[in-house]
Amino acid sequence: MKEEVRKVIETIRPMLQADGGDIELVDVDEAAGIVKVRLCGACGTCPMAQMTLKMGVERKLRQEIPQVKQVVAV
Repeated sequence: MKEEVRKVIETIRPMLQADGGDIELVDVDEAAGIVKVRLCGACGTCPMAQMTLKMGVERKLRQEIPQVKQVVAV
């Protein structure tokens, strides 16, 4: 599952980089369906980062990989 998550994140990354940010995969808890990521660059200090995480990253991951239940920033 971790490799699947990595592939989806690679498709999301260019959109974040276009705004001066980035995303880094930290860990995948397959049993719980939790993906841990770190938002970097402009995304790390952006007031809209939580919305980007939930409405962008989490939505895309859950759409592509049904086992993903939640995405959290660390």
